Amino acid sequence: MNNKIFAIIIEDEQPARDLLKAYLQSHDEIELVAECENGFEGIKAIAEYRPDLIFLDIQMPKLTGFEMLELLEEYPEIIFTTAYDEFALRAFEMNAVDYLMKPFSKTRFDQALEKVFNRLKTKSHSNHALEKLKEQVQESVGPQERFFVKTGNRIDVIPVDEIRHVEAQDDYVEFHTTKGRFLKKETMTQLEKQLPPEQFLRVHRSHIIRLDQMEKLEKYGKESYMVILKDGTKVQVSKSRIKSLKEQLGI
Repeated sequence: MNNKIFAIIIEDEQPARDLLKAYLQSHDEIELVAECENGFEGIKAIAEYRPDLIFLDIQMPKLTGFEMLELLEEYPEIIFTTAYDEFALRAFEMNAVDYLMKPFSKTRFDQALEKVFNRLKTKSHSNHALEKLKEQVQESVGPQERFFVKTGNRIDVIPVDEIRHVEAQDDYVEFHTTKGRFLKKETMTQLEKQLPPEQFLRVHRSHIIRLDQMEKLEKYGKESYMVILKDGTKVQVSKSRIKSLKEQLGI
C-alpha cells in the first residue's frame, strides 16, 4: 500500500477516542481525517472524506452504530469498538469484520489493523459480510423502537408508534405513517423481524399491518379476505396468512 489510509473515529466517549488516537500514533500509514461524537456526524464525515477505514462504536446516543450503517450507501472497512454482549459478538465472528472489545490492548488493536491492511492489499470488500452482519444483529436485538430513513441529505426518524402499515416496493419497503410515506432499502422479511409481533402482522408477502389500525375484515369471493384500515386503505390477506390474522383477532 503506497497511499495513505484515511480513517475516521466515530465514538461518543472522549477517553475512547483519545485511546484510539494514541494507538494510531505508531501507524504512519494511517491518516486520521475526522473524529465524530455520534452517528449523524459520522454519516456526514463519511460522505465528505470517503475514508478507507472507520472505527465505529455501537452503543451511541441519538443513532447507534448499526443504525448508522443502515444509512450508508457504500461501506469503508470497519473496526467495531464495542462493549456489546457475547451473543452479538458471536455474530461478528461469523463475518470478516473485526471488533475491539472494550477495554482493548495495543496488541489487539494492531491485530485488527493487520486484518484491514490485508483486505485493502487484496482489494477485498466486506459489503456482503456487513449486510449479513446487520441481518444477524437485527435478529439478535429483536424488535426496534424506531427506524432511520435517508432521503438525499435528510435523515428521518420513524418511531414504530407512528407506523400504520408497510408495503413492499421492489427492493424497498414503504412506511405509511401518521406523518407521510417513507422509503427504506430493506426486505419485508428483515423488517418483519424488527417490528413488535404483538403490534404488527404480515398479512401478505407485500403487506404488514398494524393491528390496532384495522377497522374490519371483509370476506370476498370464496376464500379471499380484505383488511380495511382506519384510514380507508384496503389490504389483501393471503390465504396462507388468514389463519394467523384470525388468531390475533381472536376470531
